[in-house]
Amino acid sequence: MSNSPRTPFLCLFYRRYLDDQASATFVNAVLRRYNQGTLQRLAENPDSEIRRAAVLALGFLGDYEANHAVGRALHDEDRTVRILAENAIRKIWTRIGNETHRRQLDAVVRLVAAQQYAEAIAKATELIDNISWFGEAWNQRAVAHFRVGQFVEAIRDCHQALEVNPYHFEAATNMGHAYLQLENQVSALECFRRALRLNPNLEGVRVQIDRLARLIEER
Repeated sequence: MSNSPRTPFLCLFYRRYLDDQASATFVNAVLRRYNQGTLQRLAENPDSEIRRAAVLALGFLGDYEANHAVGRALHDEDRTVRILAENAIRKIWTRIGNETHRRQLDAVVRLVAAQQYAEAIAKATELIDNISWFGEAWNQRAVAHFRVGQFVEAIRDCHQALEVNPYHFEAATNMGHAYLQLENQVSALECFRRALRLNPNLEGVRVQIDRLARLIEER
């Protein structure tokens, strides 16, 4: 009889997903055997394949309770885990509140994409009034403020997004860009460094940090 350890079901499901890209099959298989708490613990397993599978599953299934576990996975030594974590956490940020709140956020995102910024700001404000801890609603309103040149308002909303969701590297990045528009290079640099601390995979932000650090040093 072999003494080799049996491959965890989660890894088998993950390998099958890599072969067929059938997300529904993967999700259904995971749901039958794992809950979110177990997946969060597996996201810190010593085996990198298990961590990859767990983070992928949390991206499909995790709600906001998984934010901390996936936020830590952004710093994983395994590059694939980091990539999966960045994709997963963006989805997790939208999974707060009830279905109505989530539909309202979808509407705000669509309005921002359609460059209907005034309406996006109004809709985001309505959502924030109903669920003030929805970090992504604050971030989307910040984006809309930024696009219409309201940089102080954008910074304020980014601050609030980070207050309610300290892993929101996009809000930190957006705040840095708003400070740049106000010609405040020192504050912009602080924001970009904060974003990179939260997500060390942001190569564009790393470039901004190097550029700003040189500019400030040369002044």
